[in-house]
Amino acid sequence: MDTFGSASEPRGKSPNSSAPNNSAPDSINQKLVDLGRYRDKRLFLAIYDHFAPRLKSYLVGRGAHSEIAEELVQEAMLSVWRHSSTYNPDKATASTWIFRIARNLWIDRMRRDKAHLLTSLDSCPTDLYPDLSFQPSLAPLDGDTLKSAINNLPQQQAQLVYKVYYQGKTHREIADECDIPLGSVKSGLRLAFGKLKNALGGEL
Repeated sequence: MDTFGSASEPRGKSPNSSAPNNSAPDSINQKLVDLGRYRDKRLFLAIYDHFAPRLKSYLVGRGAHSEIAEELVQEAMLSVWRHSSTYNPDKATASTWIFRIARNLWIDRMRRDKAHLLTSLDSCPTDLYPDLSFQPSLAPLDGDTLKSAINNLPQQQAQLVYKVYYQGKTHREIADECDIPLGSVKSGLRLAFGKLKNALGGEL
């Protein structure tokens, strides 16, 4: 993989570079130790092949869209390549160490997305809402109160509400834009409206 090859050449012949691809925990731990020591591309590919699909499943399970999960996996494995020399098997298994990297990247991504959403909300007029009669009306509510309630929603639900009320998009447009099923958009909005109703004292 050229992305990782230019960082440095192998520092010596890795004892495991031509060994069978053993995925036992002790073997994976040793591969990661040897990767940090020898910078062997074949070791990295073995670690990548072992962890990439597992990391993607983990991230999707935590709510990441498939494409975002793939991006985060690439970032996580690039970090593994760059920082493998800092791995200490006495402090954590390779699995724990690598999954922690992916988890931290996902948390950072959610924080950035949420900050972007709040910035977008702050830039929207608080007295202008699309006339969508098929949705509960949010227009009578105080703008700051509404923003605070939306801010407390889960990220994906907050984004759905934002797209409907601040961008005036239909359910179908949101589904196409986000590449998610139409039913997921509708169910997500139903959950969001229920939470907003509770948070705002039944004012929806």
